[in-house]
Amino acid sequence: MSSAAEQEAVREEGLPSPDAVRHPAFGGRYKDHAEPELRAPVPDVWPGAPTPLGARFRVGPEGLAGTNFALWAGGAEAVELCLFDGAGTETRLPLTELTHEIWHGFVPGVRPGQRYGFRVHGRWDPWTGARWNPAKLLLDPYARAVDGEFGGRGAGPRVEYRSLPPEVYGHVRDWPQQHVADTVRDDRDSAPHVPKGVVVHDDAPDDEWADDRRPKTPWADSVIYELHVRGFTMLHPDIPEELRGTYAGLAHPAAVGHLVRLGVTAVELLPVHQFAHEDHLLRRGMKNYWGYNSIGYFAPHAAYSASGTAGQQVGEFKRMVRALHAAGIEVILDVVYNHTAEAGELGPTLSLKGIDNRGYYRLQADARRYADYTGCGNTLHVVQPHVLRLITDSLRYWVTEMGVDGFRFDLAAALARSMHDVDMLSPFLAVIAQDPVLRRVKLIAEPWDVGSGGYQVGAFPPLWTEWNDRYRDAVRDFWRGALPDVRDLGYRLSGSSDLYAWGGRRPYASVNFLTAHDGFTLRDLVSYERKHNEANGEGNRDGTNDNRAWNCGAEGETEDPRINALRRRQVRNLLTTLLLSTGVPMLVAGDEMGRTQGGNNNAYCQDNEVSWVDWSLRDEPGPGGLLALTSRLLALRGAHPVLRRRAFFSGRPQTADGLRDLAWFTPRGTEMTERDWYAPASTVAFYLSGRDIPGRDARGEPVVDDSFLVVLHAGHRPAGFQLPGPPWADSYELLVDTSLEDQEAEPGTVLRGGERVTVPARSVLLLRVGGG
Repeated sequence: MSSAAEQEAVREEGLPSPDAVRHPAFGGRYKDHAEPELRAPVPDVWPGAPTPLGARFRVGPEGLAGTNFALWAGGAEAVELCLFDGAGTETRLPLTELTHEIWHGFVPGVRPGQRYGFRVHGRWDPWTGARWNPAKLLLDPYARAVDGEFGGRGAGPRVEYRSLPPEVYGHVRDWPQQHVADTVRDDRDSAPHVPKGVVVHDDAPDDEWADDRRPKTPWADSVIYELHVRGFTMLHPDIPEELRGTYAGLAHPAAVGHLVRLGVTAVELLPVHQFAHEDHLLRRGMKNYWGYNSIGYFAPHAAYSASGTAGQQVGEFKRMVRALHAAGIEVILDVVYNHTAEAGELGPTLSLKGIDNRGYYRLQADARRYADYTGCGNTLHVVQPHVLRLITDSLRYWVTEMGVDGFRFDLAAALARSMHDVDMLSPFLAVIAQDPVLRRVKLIAEPWDVGSGGYQVGAFPPLWTEWNDRYRDAVRDFWRGALPDVRDLGYRLSGSSDLYAWGGRRPYASVNFLTAHDGFTLRDLVSYERKHNEANGEGNRDGTNDNRAWNCGAEGETEDPRINALRRRQVRNLLTTLLLSTGVPMLVAGDEMGRTQGGNNNAYCQDNEVSWVDWSLRDEPGPGGLLALTSRLLALRGAHPVLRRRAFFSGRPQTADGLRDLAWFTPRGTEMTERDWYAPASTVAFYLSGRDIPGRDARGEPVVDDSFLVVLHAGHRPAGFQLPGPPWADSYELLVDTSLEDQEAEPGTVLRGGERVTVPARSVLLLRVGGG
């Protein structure tokens, strides 16, 4: 019999009783409600195979086409495969074959486009972490495509709804005693309110795909451009309206052309795995815009498809990848394997929670509760072999079948935890290192999580690069005049050897960035000092308070021409510093045109003009100059190997009669001493020697380049600077002066070595060495 609490829930909520109906196919175990009337004939279920997991269309025994279904559900007592026709009518088929905790069966006649889900039977005992509930239709973790949204009743991916319905929760969400609400099972059917997996023909011929050529850009030559598929294309005037916000929109020549003209080598897409919207956002009339709430690790998010959601989204995504590859641009996915959209014990039951809660998630000693290293309610238990298999199978699928070139791992420290602590010998990192597919693609760690000991910048092993937030903080602080000395800045500008010069790692282990999707845009960084997140509906409590920003004298937008001119200059300073630093630069879409979010530093729920790229900025004189400067700097970077070094600087001459490969200078034109490093300074200059660069080119020849002097001056007044003379240089050619509003043309001024020049207030000078 059901528990007293469950019986009370039935009386209070008017729910069908969990032991009102029994079904002999499951040994008399409870079913959630009366068996639906099935349309004849009911498909046969043949034994099938336990691998591969998920739904795979193939030709089965006796030459009959059909689909093999396989689901790992450790500890489950029974599994039903649920097929849905176009009208939403459900046909339930027991999967009776069980091999190594994988329930499987082959269903003849089931073809691509078939919508399906699973119901998993087992104990309801939240106190031990068991949360099986066959009333809840569960999304296949291996589904290649997803049709519909959570809360949508029989509608496509763009259905609008205002909250998650109570039926999608495994427990009675509105139970009067909230402190035990998660322990009372809800037996209402969730099928009408949840999306379904879609059978996809993985092995379908695709002649166009055969012509794809991966760019395979070396790490040292890479420039990453973080963008949102929807936000990048929604307002683009040259993209047809029906394609805006979609994979096809990003593949459009107008979108690709901007990336090519800018000079980036890779796009880093904010999450495109199928994701769900949180209930608290839906109740406020909002959605999760960023997408860090994954629920389907194999399925491209259906709402970004212009061609349909019955499997067409898979082909559309592939065509987008091909278009970007044809332009020489790699595709990197921002992936969220650390948690899912099912949140904690009070969250919905959408997939893994109902398949095997204890097997998929890290639980506390009180197994009702989830270990939360992510701040999102749950953490995947990556130490478990089947969870590790899910993640690595997903990664390989996106590389081999979908054509992507790498991954940025959200909260990667959570994936590197063994039982509790972060462990750089963890199963996840060990498997990646030996995998013949994954070890060859680009791997980027967000090297922290929210748990104890989670901050791991500089600690990830070789093969990995990392988002370097210490670079961000040091450069921001320098340009707002907040650095106590320049020691840290020196390390950040030259590749962060203090963090990465171990274990064979290279300067490109550091992904240098000043802005990202979370936080201020580059324009807002010089226009606001405080966050302005009121539009998010959380009382401005969300988002960080550590912005390290300077508003140049007024908070927010102003009509003061002096302040606006200073802001434009500061943006140029920040951008130029980023693109001249050693390491891999990352830009955020729209920063090259001066995009603003109105001071919102946590626009995760702003699927509107707040977050979308404003393409009209291309036509404004100030931001237009910024776009030209960005393109010119990226062209310089691409043309000069000294600006994208493959080895760390030594600070010593590379030959007996040579110069230091990296030298730092004071405004007096003398090399910096130990004392200078410990003193506050508003002017820093560094000399990059193009002679005898370590390494050889593809033909085995020495790499020789021009030499450059970079002068950074954050002071509010012009400053004198003595240009280093021979042997460093006989003369210099001024290539970039960020004090100039017009960045369409190079300054072209020639200066003598040893000459004393005036550096404009708050500016960067880039000079190419002549002679010397």
